[in-house]
Amino acid sequence: MPHPHDTRERTAAAVAALVAGGPDAGDALAADAVFHVGAPVGRLDGRDAVLEGWFAPLRAALTAPRLRDDIVIGGENRRDYGGEWVACVSHLAGLLTGTLWGIEGDGRYVSLRIGAFYRIEGARIVEARIIPDLVDLMAQLGRHPLPLHPGREIRWPAPMTHDGVCPTGGNGAATLDLVEAMLGDLTAYDPETFQSAGQTGPGGYWAEDMCWYGPGGIGSTTTYPGFDAHHRVAFLTAFPDRVGGNHYCRIGDGAYAAVSGWPSMTMTHRAPYLGQPGDGRALTLRVMDFYRCADSQIAENWVLLDYIDLFAQMGRDLIAERGAARR
Repeated sequence: MPHPHDTRERTAAAVAALVAGGPDAGDALAADAVFHVGAPVGRLDGRDAVLEGWFAPLRAALTAPRLRDDIVIGGENRRDYGGEWVACVSHLAGLLTGTLWGIEGDGRYVSLRIGAFYRIEGARIVEARIIPDLVDLMAQLGRHPLPLHPGREIRWPAPMTHDGVCPTGGNGAATLDLVEAMLGDLTAYDPETFQSAGQTGPGGYWAEDMCWYGPGGIGSTTTYPGFDAHHRVAFLTAFPDRVGGNHYCRIGDGAYAAVSGWPSMTMTHRAPYLGQPGDGRALTLRVMDFYRCADSQIAENWVLLDYIDLFAQMGRDLIAERGAARR
């Protein structure tokens, strides 16, 4: 088996070549590769469908696209689903001169946030789960599809330590142990205070100055009180029975860990959320979380949520509502 570092570097290079559209780039994909892409793309079966349904639209819509990786980690999946995986946080930047899955470009420079998990067999990508942050993309074009939220809408920063691409050193198993312990305690919360055991304070899972980078529609914040105020309390109020952690993949690599569920959460919509009234619908949510830990605490957390799919379950097509250019 190749060294894990080789797998990470090779996978990142292969994805960059696929975005660029080189003549042999498709060789990095298994013939029967399956890509599960966030709404509205959906499931793509086979190499040709992946090339035509995911990579070709990106090249057609963006002029001079450049893929920038901020996190590239890899490892053996701790979940029963198994496999060797490489997980990435990337930004695909360029001029949006075309239309991308119903989002019309106006020629301005954009940076599409992408979270991806790739399963590797025999040096080829055999499976991927990908969430492109299309809510954030529309916001960059001045077409916010959701009400402005207290969190700050920013281009996600790379890790503060600038070592997120193929990290060296550290104990990935211990990092994942910490994240899994946090997730286990996060499941239950006090309905009055919205607090979960062990999250903050002396010996808590989260560093006092932790940074939380949320997706389009939520935005980013810092400190656990900021996380509560700018995301968690509103989410738990709207979905009080949410059950998460249904992950197909959990990996640790050095000071980093990544987990993802497709879907991860099941919940009932009980109260208003981002402008959408609660109506008792049963919902699911696809999730990707990337973590950097330091001194036995979580220092940074990057979060992708498939809100195009979530709001479609609520009966709204956010791209149809706000994807067209203003004329």
